[in-house]
Amino acid sequence: MPGIRIVGESVACESTVKSEIEEGIAAVMKDVVEALTKPLIPEEKSPKQQTGKTPRIAFKGSLQEVNRFYYSKGWTDGLPIIPPTAEAVAEMMTGTDLPPDQVVATLIPRKGKATIEKIAVNAVMAGALPTYMPVLIAAVQSFADPKTRFDTFEVSTGSWAPFLAVNGRIRNDININCSSGALSPGNIANAAIGRAVGLIVKNIGGARKAVEDMGVIGNPGKYSLVIGEDEEESPWEPLSIERGFKKEDNTVTVFFPNTFIQTVPVGTDAKGILDTLAGTVTGTMSSLILIPSWARVLSSEGWTKQKVKEYLAQHAVPNTSSVIPSTGASPPKVDMDKSLMILVAGGPGSFIALLRSAGPGFFENSLVTKKIELPKNWDKLVAKYKNLKPNYEKY
Repeated sequence: MPGIRIVGESVACESTVKSEIEEGIAAVMKDVVEALTKPLIPEEKSPKQQTGKTPRIAFKGSLQEVNRFYYSKGWTDGLPIIPPTAEAVAEMMTGTDLPPDQVVATLIPRKGKATIEKIAVNAVMAGALPTYMPVLIAAVQSFADPKTRFDTFEVSTGSWAPFLAVNGRIRNDININCSSGALSPGNIANAAIGRAVGLIVKNIGGARKAVEDMGVIGNPGKYSLVIGEDEEESPWEPLSIERGFKKEDNTVTVFFPNTFIQTVPVGTDAKGILDTLAGTVTGTMSSLILIPSWARVLSSEGWTKQKVKEYLAQHAVPNTSSVIPSTGASPPKVDMDKSLMILVAGGPGSFIALLRSAGPGFFENSLVTKKIELPKNWDKLVAKYKNLKPNYEKY
């Protein structure tokens, strides 16, 4: 493929100052015209293809040496990793019946082929267990779905982070935290699944910080944003059924937020909860995390998930963040039923959480839910790894 000529310019990213834009364009137009019209040199016409094969074994050394080597190569997320030895990767792949070379998806920006083995390599690095493989495979499949707009969010300046909501029996099988502190550090399933997703995006997709991933400020949620719905404590049907799946199905629902908000209702009745939500939820795509006690208050006063969404569609604050400043255009009207995910999770207390993203009216994105496929040896795998969980000392 012929080389691409690059012309640098001085206009600030997303500038709305007309004089600044015109001055910057005028300063580079001569260079732009020359770059478009000057004949290609031989190297530009036919760039030399890079040759060579990546060795099967990347490095040999101590744990410290491996970590320093991986970090120097840009293969980690800045934290220490578990070395993906051949034995560890083989064990990880016991979590699926799919062959190692099967391509699950092709991920931007480098069009990296996410094979089962490559997913397993990154899962090992993240400290995951083989029982997490079905969730990771479904998550990668969701990224390939155009409706997530992963192609925009992963390389945007907006610092969006993948958020995974898990439903079904698998939550309990692999000990995904659905209760107190579910989005805090401390649970291997929530933490390692989210971390593995980040490494997959970085190492297979090729989204390098400040090269392809142009997040201006960044997002701590990129380390891990994984939660399970507390179906047992919820008075409403699970998100998976709402999304069209069967009760016995295991699912993962994905979207890309860049804002996390916590607030306390102004009152402990339905009106107090709804008024608080109306002041927090906007027309953007959101994941609303209601603790079970607030969900039960709403349900006891006759509020279903659907009625809550209809109320918020009428009373939520306008989505001024989606107005294009240079045009003053009105924010797009968003279908709250399609853009708002209501998830019942969290522990005892008062707080409500909201994760907010750009709405489907702005990026034409939507929630994506994929079924998690379990391997034939699932019960055996669960028995092997399920008892691995924190057992705190009593004070």
